[in-house]
Amino acid sequence: MLPRVEKAEPVVVQLYCRLEVQVGAPDAVVELAVRRLREADIDWSAEPDTLDEAIAELRGDLPRALAGLVDPDGPLAGVPGVEVLRGRCWAEIGAPSERFRPGPDTSG
Repeated sequence: MLPRVEKAEPVVVQLYCRLEVQVGAPDAVVELAVRRLREADIDWSAEPDTLDEAIAELRGDLPRALAGLVDPDGPLAGVPGVEVLRGRCWAEIGAPSERFRPGPDTSG
């Protein structure tokens, strides 16, 4: 017989992720970000800028366009009992920032 399991209270955990990616087709990334922005259910009358202004910003900022394509729910999709409450994804061009130093390599 299995032991009885009490229902635990939810625990909030901070999960930090950093990916290094190589973008071989910047124009394709930007155009996908623009397409998704156009398709998004956004009330532009309630926004500080217009759709055209937002598109112009994306076209001039590859890191912003790429970060806009990242889905914070993705890494934990399908994990039972886990709900992403909020998230922030961003991208920066260049070497990794010293703010986000990885831990020691324990792979071998």
